[in-house]
Order: sequence, then structure tokens, then C-alpha cells
Amino acid sequence: MAGSTSQGTLELPELPLEAWEPTKITLHLWAQVVGKIRMASVPPANHWWHVPLYVDVRGLTTRRMHRGGVTFDITFDFVEHRLVLRTAAGTTSSFPLTDGLSVAEFDAKVHALLGEAGVDVAIREEPFGVPMTTPFPEDREHAAYDPEYVRRYWHVLDWADDVMTEFAGWFCGKQSPVHLFWHSLDLALTRFSGRRAPPVEADAVTREAYSHEVISFGFWAGDPNVREAAFYSYTAPEPDGLRESRLRPEGAAWRVLPYGALAILPYEAVRTADDPRAALLAFLESAYEAGAAAAKWDEGDFSSSWCPPPPKLRELGG
Repeated sequence: MAGSTSQGTLELPELPLEAWEPTKITLHLWAQVVGKIRMASVPPANHWWHVPLYVDVRGLTTRRMHRGGVTFDITFDFVEHRLVLRTAAGTTSSFPLTDGLSVAEFDAKVHALLGEAGVDVAIREEPFGVPMTTPFPEDREHAAYDPEYVRRYWHVLDWADDVMTEFAGWFCGKQSPVHLFWHSLDLALTRFSGRRAPPVEADAVTREAYSHEVISFGFWAGDPNVREAAFYSYTAPEPDGLRESRLRPEGAAWRVLPYGALAILPYEAVRTADDPRAALLAFLESAYEAGAAAAKWDEGDFSSSWCPPPPKLRELGG
């Protein structure tokens, strides 16, 4: 069945950007508020691995944080559409996520919950890496929330996270967790060659992110440059010949964007495939093979001895 998944018989939902873009922008800004709280409440990690959010059984979560001797976490609950704060002392507090809840109101409510629990923290109250520039406490423009499309988005994240986690198990070198970066709202997985990259002239965030050679993979729901939900991969620094490499499955292609060449597979092509999981795995593996070959990585040194089984790779290599 087209669009069927390994997680039961549910089909992957349609996710046209135009249908929920105002909601996506609001959710993106809400995620930045919560992401900055996480960034201020956990120890730093290489390549900014301390800042992302994670796909959770009910939505998105910060995972565990500490402040003033209190252990706590924050979750976007997309089942009941609430923002939930929990502490290790057993307390739980929350507020509803609704249409009309502005970024300013969301920001105030989050800090109120944190204050009541004794874990509030000062953050830089302004968006990062997005076209919107209004400080969070002043942003009353962005307040759209369509629970149906948020539910669809979370369902796609849940499925994509599972497939990308399987793909991650095929690599024995250094790689990131599968996590959601709130600056661009993309689910990402990054593999490293182990070699340092030439220094880049950029902001501190970018310099740290690309201090070493990487091949990165991910999913995002669309943005001003790519006007559709899509899976992607890029190799940085971009090696010669990368854009001429073959990608799988049919529908995958290289696109040159302002920030470089991306391998792109539209979400719709995955959603409507006879076997969406195999289609996505084929794309991820082909993008990795392209980047590793062009950048002269030692692929054999990074291969698992048993995962995936050789027949699986032969099937994906069609």
C-alpha cells in the first residue's frame, strides 16, 4: 500500500507547506523559546549537540535539564496539545497550545511555569537564524496553531526519526544523535570523517558546526528556499564531483541553493512510494555513498560488521 509504514497500518499524511505555514512559523518560534531554555540549562557539547530537541512519544522534548538542584524537562505534547513542565520531585504543570496563543504569550507562560518550579533562566529573547526578528516578548503577530497539521507533522517526525535511527546503526564512526535543531526546525543526523575541515569565515555557531568534515542528513517541512517538505543530505566541505553523483530512488536530485548543493528527496515522493521506508533508506545510503566517495572517506572503516545485513544493502542499491 502506498504510504504504508512499519509502525502499524497508518499511512504517512499529506503535509503541504502552504496549508499550515502560519502554524509552522509559530511552532518554530515556540520551539526556539524552549530550545534556548535547554541551551542555558545543560552543559555545552561539541557541534552544539546540547541545544536540540528530541522526538518523544507524545511530541517533542528537551530531555533532562538541571537548574538550582532541580531536575526537570519540558515537552510539547502534541497528543493533548499542551506545553508540559515536569520535575523529578513529581510536580507537573502545563498550559494549552491553542490557535491565537502568540509567541509573546507563550514566552510569558513558559517563564511563569519555570518560575513557579524554581528553575527559570534568562535567555536571549530573540529569534535565531530565521527571517523573523521581533523579540519573543513583543511578538504578537505569530499566533496560528492548527492542531491537525501539528499532529501530522509530529507523525512524520516520529516515522522519520525511526528510519534515520535505523540508518544511523549502519555507521561505526562518530555521528550525532537524531535530533531536531530549533534554529531551522529540521530533524538531523550527521556523520563525521574524523578529519578537521578548513576554517570557515562565519559566525561562531557555524564555525563550530563545520569544524570537521561531515555528511549530514535530515528532514524539514519546507522553508523560503524549498517550498515543500523534503528529506535532504549535504557534504561539507563540498567535494569536487559531488553534484554529478547518482542518487536513489527516482525523484531524488541535487539542488543548488544559496548555502550549497543539497541532495533532495521530496517528502511526497516518499509518502506515495510502495515502500516508504525502503525509499528513504535508499536515499540516505546513496547520499552517504556519494559524499563519502567524493570526499575520499574510508567507507570500509566505518561499516558495521553485521548491521545492516548485506541483502538489505543489495536491495537498496538497485
